[in-house]
Amino acid sequence: MSAIEAPEAETPASTVVETVAQLEALYGHPGETSLVKEVDHIIPEYAAFIEASPFAALATSGPEGLDCSPRGDLAGFVRLQDSRTLLMPDRRGNNRADSLKNIVRDPRVALLFLVPGSGTTLRVNGRAHISIEPKLCASFAVEGKPARSVIVIGVEAVYFQCARAIRRSDLWNPEKHVDAKLLPTPGKILEVTSRNAIDGEAYDREWPERAKTSMW
Repeated sequence: MSAIEAPEAETPASTVVETVAQLEALYGHPGETSLVKEVDHIIPEYAAFIEASPFAALATSGPEGLDCSPRGDLAGFVRLQDSRTLLMPDRRGNNRADSLKNIVRDPRVALLFLVPGSGTTLRVNGRAHISIEPKLCASFAVEGKPARSVIVIGVEAVYFQCARAIRRSDLWNPEKHVDAKLLPTPGKILEVTSRNAIDGEAYDREWPERAKTSMW
């Protein structure tokens, strides 16, 4: 029986942490450096990470629950309008628009910026709205294609996350990269989830050319 098929074991109530007091008894209180690093605006030192980052995870919340969406573009794709405002272009995708639907109903967002080669990540919390102002979208054009919309984020908290998670995962070590051939392809997954209504091999075969014309 695989791990995914294994029956769930009952968790003794005494081992479930249910209060902040229990957590504090277990972990203690954060040290000074864990608190002083947080500011309510983007200082130049934090701006350097945003400008160098080609990838961020965008977390949002809506009536249906939570969503965390990968966002990738050319390095510095998230623009600093000022020390309290970030601008993130939204490009072509699968049109689910999960993050955008959440934002129009609940403006709270969180970002986690990654910089290839750096163990330090940057976290930003704030509130967002979606702009389709033509000049703003055009200012994010790549290959002549403007952003479909721009997520305008009002910054409320900014702080760096130390390198422990990146170092433990050895994320940037090319020797640890997984051979994509060992993983199910998107086409295979679609074939399974659609109960063979989608031709997985055809999907995988056609995707590279489709991506060339729909990247931006």
